[in-house]
Amino acid sequence: MSNEIKWAFGHPAERAEATADSTMLDRISLRDHIVEVEIGAFQAERGTTQRICFNIVVEVRPMPAGGAEDDVDRILSYDKVTEAIAHELAEERLNLLETLAERVAERILQEPQAARLFVRIEKLDRGPGALGVEIVREAGRQQPAGLPDDRPHPQLVYLSNAAIASPHLGAWIDQLEAEHRPTILCVGPADVPAPQAGAAMAQRRIDLLAIEQNAWVLAGRDARCVVVNSRTELDWSMRHDQISVWAPSKIVLDAVDGPSASPRDALALVLWLARQMEAADMVVIGEELPDAPDLPLRAVGADVRVL
Repeated sequence: MSNEIKWAFGHPAERAEATADSTMLDRISLRDHIVEVEIGAFQAERGTTQRICFNIVVEVRPMPAGGAEDDVDRILSYDKVTEAIAHELAEERLNLLETLAERVAERILQEPQAARLFVRIEKLDRGPGALGVEIVREAGRQQPAGLPDDRPHPQLVYLSNAAIASPHLGAWIDQLEAEHRPTILCVGPADVPAPQAGAAMAQRRIDLLAIEQNAWVLAGRDARCVVVNSRTELDWSMRHDQISVWAPSKIVLDAVDGPSASPRDALALVLWLARQMEAADMVVIGEELPDAPDLPLRAVGADVRVL
């Protein structure tokens, strides 16, 4: 494997000599493609961009006999490679280069001409040298990029603080559980002042954590409420008939196009999640309905026993 990577990124003559006894496929390549993006698992990498360098080599299947026409529609265009990078970088904020490499590879290998590819991604600003990953992937050995078409479309249920404290909370959850629908519970911050910070990013995190603290208060009132902080776990929970309570920090902070609403406007934040999750509908318990003409909404008073 190490030699194959070396040959992939080396001079074509070196690869031709090394693989003279085997069948070689033609290749297209993208070299030293540098993009500035926010990526990384460390705290110092959040809220700032860094340079990421992509080197990608794609082995392509030969064209049919007589197909060597000067027609861009018959070949794997370089644009498909750069578009795959741009799409995955825009999809969500990622922590790991490994994840980014896998997703770029999956997207390129959906092209019918692509047989195998080599991906090298490096961070250029994290040290005195380039830090990176290299992967090799073949067509037919990976899942299609993106979520499956049968992904759940949940109902989101927003609980006010009065609803969390209501003696009817257990009855509401009983009913939600009996419906066997994908369900995500959402809350706002508790009715206590949050600490104040001088920096906007710090305050945003404080406000998001205040919501998460209240999510744990709800989970403490009913063991069926499981606090969840990632999109992957939300999808898993919905498929396995589990009632989730959304802890927003990770999804909000990792979003490339995050919500414009302040975390202090909890209902606006939940509406953003509903649109991200392509929710079927939303129930608001204990507060006035927000303005959302594109989403079916219904309200329930915090003193009412049934939904």
